[in-house]
Amino acid sequence: MSDSPWRPRSWAALFARLVLGLIFFMAGVYKVFRLTPVGHVEKWFLPYRDTFLPVWSLWAVGLAIPFVELIAGALLLVGWRMREAFLALGAVLVVVTFGHLLAEPLYPFHEHVFPRLALLLFLLVLPREEDRFSVDQWLVSRGSRSGRQISA
Repeated sequence: MSDSPWRPRSWAALFARLVLGLIFFMAGVYKVFRLTPVGHVEKWFLPYRDTFLPVWSLWAVGLAIPFVELIAGALLLVGWRMREAFLALGAVLVVVTFGHLLAEPLYPFHEHVFPRLALLLFLLVLPREEDRFSVDQWLVSRGSRSGRQISA
């Protein structure tokens, strides 16, 4: 029974991963294809040009975030390269938190950042073998069946 993919933790991992993946993937789709990356910078990053932050860094990070959200969100949806996706999205959350707190030191952290961070941390500390419905886990099980060890 312990090898069954129908364990509650496997379902918890799947649903948490899909929700987090959708949140970031859809944000990325909006920012890349509708708002555009340049529009993202202009709307959310250039208002910080009067702070100590160099303008080039605002452009670099502001242009990168939509693509990071899009790609990492898609990776979570299929469950492939999840560790890399979690770390990338964790970095996005740190940048977003920093920006909000720079603008408003008492920013209501619980409205935007905390739900995403809670899902991300849950998934990050969950043993990888618990997410039985992921490409990463499929690759590991496929490698162990053929006698090879595949790192997911």
